[in-house]
Amino acid sequence: MTGSPGAIELPVKALNDPSKPKHAQLRELLEELCTTRLAPGDMLPGERVLEDTYSVSRITVRRAIGDLVASGVLKRARGKGTFVAPSPLVSRLHLASFSQEMEAQQLRSSSKILLSARAAAPSEIAEFFGATTTTAQTHLCRLRLGNGVPYAIDDAWYNSAYVPDLLENDVYNSVYAILGTEYNVPITDAIQTATAVNATAEQAELLDVEPGAALLKIVRQSQSNGLPVEWCSSLYRTDRYTLKTHVTRA
Repeated sequence: MTGSPGAIELPVKALNDPSKPKHAQLRELLEELCTTRLAPGDMLPGERVLEDTYSVSRITVRRAIGDLVASGVLKRARGKGTFVAPSPLVSRLHLASFSQEMEAQQLRSSSKILLSARAAAPSEIAEFFGATTTTAQTHLCRLRLGNGVPYAIDDAWYNSAYVPDLLENDVYNSVYAILGTEYNVPITDAIQTATAVNATAEQAELLDVEPGAALLKIVRQSQSNGLPVEWCSSLYRTDRYTLKTHVTRA
């Protein structure tokens, strides 16, 4: 988080539109402030500052801020303050890496590796790969970040028959790019299953949410022209990730 309560000078504007309640006028002013003068992660000035600047009650300030929290413009951090929320990453259910999706949203992607090892995969994954449960596969778990803030946890397995030394590459960046350029097994199709889950204490700490918070879980079974290459289970923050689909009548 980058901002501080005194980091900006508030625009001085009287809330004197008789056609709108004062909390609605303040909400519009703060929303404009968030989109034009503040960046995601910047702190909103404190309630007392807003009261004094705009000559309104604390109830009015809290209602305006509450409306912006509910609409996703702002987010509250317990004991820290109120901050401009990141724009949610929108996925349209097409085959793209996390890095590509972030680039499409004009966000800088990065990763923190939580686990990288060769190990025997769970039976369901080994069966998908067409391997025995004792065959060592590549296991890579990463915290995925956009502009330095956590968006998702990717827990992925890769088929050692096609990518035996994957971990010797720069897996901080796009693994999908590596699969195509280094191993000639680009991801061409996948089956995805989306469910809702609650964050464990460990997941909550990594994603900077409260334990028990709702997360979007997407399990992807990916192939390269019929070859089973990847099994990935991803957990996304629901305030930073949105699924959008286009449906037509059959």
